[in-house]
Amino acid sequence: MTQNWGMTIPFYDRSLSNSRELIEELPGLGYTDVWSAEVNGADGFVPLAMSAQWAPGVRLGSAIVPVSTRGPGLLAMSAATLADLAPGRFVLGIGASSPAIVERWNAGTFAKPYARTRDTLRFLKKALAGEKVSEAYETFEIKGFKLERAPKTPPKIVLAALRPRMLRLAAEEADGAITNWLSPDDVRKVRAEIGPGTELIARLFVCVSEDADRVRELGRWMLASYLTVPVYAAFHDWLGRGEVLRPMHEAWAAGDRQAALKAIPDEVVDALIVHGDAATCRARIQEYVAGGLDTPVLAPIPGGEISIDQAVRDLAPKG
Repeated sequence: MTQNWGMTIPFYDRSLSNSRELIEELPGLGYTDVWSAEVNGADGFVPLAMSAQWAPGVRLGSAIVPVSTRGPGLLAMSAATLADLAPGRFVLGIGASSPAIVERWNAGTFAKPYARTRDTLRFLKKALAGEKVSEAYETFEIKGFKLERAPKTPPKIVLAALRPRMLRLAAEEADGAITNWLSPDDVRKVRAEIGPGTELIARLFVCVSEDADRVRELGRWMLASYLTVPVYAAFHDWLGRGEVLRPMHEAWAAGDRQAALKAIPDEVVDALIVHGDAATCRARIQEYVAGGLDTPVLAPIPGGEISIDQAVRDLAPKG
C-alpha cells in the first residue's frame, strides 16, 4: 500500500465523544493519519487534540480550517497548541472555504479568497516560527503579534487548492495541497500543476456496498450539494466535466432539486465516489495513489451493508 493512509474524524455516524474506541483502533489497523474537517459539525481542532491522546503516533491534520472565520492570531494560537500536543505530527490545513460558511454562517467577509489564503499562509509561517509579526498584507494588517509560546517544531501548512493558481501557491509556498471530489484520472491533472515534490492530500468518500443503485442515489445528493458551490463548479469545469454537469447546474439554478439530482450521470457518481465491496474499494483507492496521490484520507459514508466500524476495519491497509 501507500506510505500514508488517512481517516476522517469524527465518523459520520457518531459524535466525537462516541468516536474514541474506533480512533484508538486506527494505528493498529495501519492508518497513519487522522484528518478533521470544519463545516457545521465538529470544529477542526478539538477532534485532533483528542486524537493526539487517543491514538499516539498518528499524524494529525485539518482539512480544512477556513482562513476567514478566525482572526490570523487566533488561528496561529490554535495551530501552536496542536503542534505542542503532537510535536512533528500536526499538519495545519487551511483554505478559503465558501461564502455560505464564511458569510451566512459565521458573519464574516468572503473577499479575495486567493489573496486572503496567501496572506494567512505567509503570516502563519512567520508567527509559528516564533517571529514577531508587524506587517500590512493585502487583505489584513498585523501589528506586533508574537506567540507567547511558539511550538518547538512548527507545523507544516497545507492549502486547500482546486485550480491552477491555488495549486501553484501550495507548491511554491506551502508544504502541500489538499483537494476533494476528484477521480483517479483527475489526480494526474492536479499532480501536473504542483509537480512531483509537493504532498498531495485528498479526501475520498467511500461507501462499502455492492448495491450500486443505492450508492448512486446517496451519491447524487452529496454531489449536488458540493458541485453546485461555485468553486467546485469551476473545479469540475477545469477538470473537463462542464458540459456533462451543465443540466444539473441549470436545474439547480431553476430551483428544481429533483431534476438536478436526476441529471447527474451514473458515470460521474462512479468516478467521484469509491464504492463496491471492501477489496474493490481498496483497489480503487490504489488507483488514486498510482495517479499521484500521496495521502488518501478516507471518509466512509453510511448506507452500505456493513457498519462504519466494519468499513473502517475492512478499508485499512492491513485489511
